[in-house]
Amino acid sequence: MTKSSVSELFPYPAKGVEGYPTFLPYQPQSIGSLLDEKEYKQNVNPPKLFEPIEIRGVTFPNRAWVAPMCQYSADDGKLTDHHFIHLGAMAQRGWGSIMVEATAVVPEGRITPQDTGLWEDAQIESYKRVVDYVHALKGVIGIQLAHAGRKASTATPWDSRQALEGGWQGSTVVSEENGGWPNNVVGPSPISFLEGKYADPVEASGEYIQNLKKAFAAATERCKTIGFDFIEIHGAHGYLLHEFVDPLSNTRTDQYGGSLDNRIRLPLEIAEIIREKWDKPLFYRLSATDWLDDVLGPEKGKNTDKWAWWGIEQTTILTQKLADLGVDVIDVSSGGNDLRQKVQPAPSYQLPLADHIKQNVKNIIVGAVGIITTPTQANDIIEDDKADVVFLARQVLRDIDFPLEAALELGVAVAPAVQFDRAWGRMLVKRKNDDTPQQKHGVTEVQGEEGLKPKRGPPPELHSSIP
Repeated sequence: MTKSSVSELFPYPAKGVEGYPTFLPYQPQSIGSLLDEKEYKQNVNPPKLFEPIEIRGVTFPNRAWVAPMCQYSADDGKLTDHHFIHLGAMAQRGWGSIMVEATAVVPEGRITPQDTGLWEDAQIESYKRVVDYVHALKGVIGIQLAHAGRKASTATPWDSRQALEGGWQGSTVVSEENGGWPNNVVGPSPISFLEGKYADPVEASGEYIQNLKKAFAAATERCKTIGFDFIEIHGAHGYLLHEFVDPLSNTRTDQYGGSLDNRIRLPLEIAEIIREKWDKPLFYRLSATDWLDDVLGPEKGKNTDKWAWWGIEQTTILTQKLADLGVDVIDVSSGGNDLRQKVQPAPSYQLPLADHIKQNVKNIIVGAVGIITTPTQANDIIEDDKADVVFLARQVLRDIDFPLEAALELGVAVAPAVQFDRAWGRMLVKRKNDDTPQQKHGVTEVQGEEGLKPKRGPPPELHSSIP
């Protein structure tokens, strides 16, 4: 054997994540977090989108957060390979927070039979696999606990669409034969979301409500076992808790219906139960308005103590009560409980709702949602103090590298995954005070192929079959 001419061999073993079941390269710091300002001068006064935020001992490395997005791809409530790839890919791209989609605490609380669920211990391991991977990348991940209420037992959006295209004119309610529960859809009152298309719900009994609270408590214990960093309670988009607070869908005459205090009783009870069991961050997502001003007039008319529909005034009251119970983050969305809603979607169209909460509620972190698609837009929302964090959804699916692209556009340097380092040479340039481009950490711009001009050769010859 010929002796190597190398004077000194590299003596260090490859560094992997300790305790992870397979080899996984170690990340020096959280992906998407700011690199040391002493080396990267552009980070001395970073844009607020990239300021970390700490909540109950959990540090979120930036403020571009992933909203929960239903994938309708679970197997009897369990996460599948789709979720591992879907959520794991986000963890590789530097999002400040990742959230598992609406996850039912009882089987009949699913929107579709393919929803995620956390109603039994057998489902724990599928979630733990994903959470362990995200944590191995030093990411932050939580889960949204939910109950679909009167919108349950429906077909997936794509199955419904294909059926309509094929001429189907019936309902979207899934039969028992196909895994549905059409006779066990539960709401606060027996009022269908859309007669003939959605199920006719059964009114939740007092016993059902007590068992539901126990189910949220049990799901919280499973979240502890799994290792989630935070929990969000789903109280938006016309699902059960939104249905309870809304006078249009709640016509009960017991302690959970009628007055505002009664209608918001169940969300507050659930939040209090989870807060007692959960010492990490707790979020609550709500719909701040039904968007019915043009249909039903004011949320509350003059000279009356009756609320006509759910809107920002009642939302403000509920949010302050949630804050007083120890909810840390309010995730401000809207709509979904009445098909008469008049919405005009546009960039940041829901921001005024978050801004109202931000200015009128004490001691709670406010998250904004709604067609947030550009780095400047996201950063301006926070810089202008209209919200503390931004949640992105569809933009995540369109552009999963958004956090890293935002850092590049806003002029700061954040950590990419070590495996993707060479793709971000433009962002990782170390600069002197005069902003002169310097060598990136370990890889020059040329090595990263970021500064090369495309080589232009002769045009390709056309194949003889092309006229």
